[in-house]
Amino acid sequence: MSEDQYTQQDPTRQYGQQQGQPAQQQSAPGTEREMGPKPDHGEESYRGSDRLAGKRAVITGGDSGIGRAVAIAYAREGADVLISYLGDEEEADARETVSLVEQAGRTGVAVRCDVREEANCRNLVERALSDLGGIDILVNNAAFQMSQDKGLLDITTDQFDRVFKTNVYAMFWLCKLAVPHLPEGSAIINTSSIQAFNPSPQLLDYATTKAAIANFTKALALNLADRGIRVNAVAPGPVWTPLIPATMPEEKVKQFGTDTPMGRPGQPAELAPAYVFFASQESSYVTGEILGVTGGKLTR
Repeated sequence: MSEDQYTQQDPTRQYGQQQGQPAQQQSAPGTEREMGPKPDHGEESYRGSDRLAGKRAVITGGDSGIGRAVAIAYAREGADVLISYLGDEEEADARETVSLVEQAGRTGVAVRCDVREEANCRNLVERALSDLGGIDILVNNAAFQMSQDKGLLDITTDQFDRVFKTNVYAMFWLCKLAVPHLPEGSAIINTSSIQAFNPSPQLLDYATTKAAIANFTKALALNLADRGIRVNAVAPGPVWTPLIPATMPEEKVKQFGTDTPMGRPGQPAELAPAYVFFASQESSYVTGEILGVTGGKLTR
């Protein structure tokens, strides 16, 4: 029997990364095609069942990593998908994501967009309205981090600004721009992190943004409940994406994820079902929640 997301197996033995992975490094923001082992986005395993039939989704940072896994899952659940990607280095990955969406029989659109600029966020929403005909699901997933061994003393103002603009400002702008166009029953899903609850000193600025995202999610859920719009967040633990070899020293990449109770990093495909749940009618009575997908690291 072929494996899919429903096939029961020992979660500690999946993917063969219990001893870590080869030391490796890329220039930021990194690309999927240069990673080893290759991340699993659900290309061969995610099986859909029309849970999002006819929906229209916008996913920032959808070229690779968690964003690509969510795009694949949404398309196989019946949604049309527009993704954003940052620049030339990510274009090939973005085209691959769109190809996977189209193979599922859905419309796929990739928009080059630096979400650190409000005007670019406005254009992204306008493209979704014109290319998809509307928005039912907004996934704020684009993120930037850069590990600094000395923590605070090594974080420059430029880095701090980039992390906050990418992770927090863009989420604020996109929500504000999209909400007037979201129908009743629509969903906003933000990507927080285990770092919001268990911060690493080397990721001080990134962890701060992820805590801000968690609180923004809770406040916005209360703000939009009377409009019939649900707002939730997923808090990933260590997940094997291009962000890791692009922003961490080689030796830390080698051991990445082995400190979790499950003894390995997560794969993007393992995050996708959480985003599907929050986007679907199955979570109709769930808003303001933060769902940890962390390999056993506690979010409380």
